[in-house]
Amino acid sequence: MIIGYVLAFFIGGSLGLLGGGGSILTVPVLVYILNIPAKEAVALSLAIVGFTSLIGSIGHLKAGNIDKKIALIFAPTAMLGTYLGTFIASYLTGQLQLLLFSIVMILASYFMFKDKKEMPEGHIHKTNIPLVIIVSVFVGILTGIVGVGGGFMIVPALVILADTPMKKAVGTSLIIISLNSLSGFLGYLNKLTIDWQFLGIFTSLTAVGILVGSYCVRFISQRKLKKVFAIFLIIMGVLILYKNRQVFL
Repeated sequence: MIIGYVLAFFIGGSLGLLGGGGSILTVPVLVYILNIPAKEAVALSLAIVGFTSLIGSIGHLKAGNIDKKIALIFAPTAMLGTYLGTFIASYLTGQLQLLLFSIVMILASYFMFKDKKEMPEGHIHKTNIPLVIIVSVFVGILTGIVGVGGGFMIVPALVILADTPMKKAVGTSLIIISLNSLSGFLGYLNKLTIDWQFLGIFTSLTAVGILVGSYCVRFISQRKLKKVFAIFLIIMGVLILYKNRQVFL
């Protein structure tokens, strides 16, 4: 249990350092370190990710790094997608959810390896609203099924489809992740029994971690950190895929 709580701090720290992606560690920690059943781990992950991202977004809001217009377009449709994802998840086994989760981890590593291009100063935004809505629904469904915030997809989507500068993409992503994840958690509430005391302690530690990570980000090369983290995600994804290989047999 103590190891799990220590890792909770590092989950928050990595989310603060990377602006996304750190939350993808939550489900493996809950399942493989704390021995929590997969379905319950997915639900708890959504609450943890949602609250932690909300804390992380406060600093970005103060710094003006949240595009409210894009958030208002992306968040509601993503939240609907997340609720749909929780409905779909009720028909899936916990093992299949973990299998899908491992695929998401490997996919996340691909996005983290790619260097995202920053929009030049004075660039005129041309938001592809239909594509933004389609992507937001897809991200939402994925969030509801596997319990990740989807920041590794939201940030590239905002940069590519909405021409959002990187800093604003990260800040906007955090507020979308928080709303998206909390919507998914509400979808699980009537399906599972939640250990509120454990959830409160774990989430508090991730919240402290994200504040520390957000402070330390100015001293660490994000580019190198993302590459190392991407390699770690590949290793973890392959291991989870191997542990749930029975789905294919």
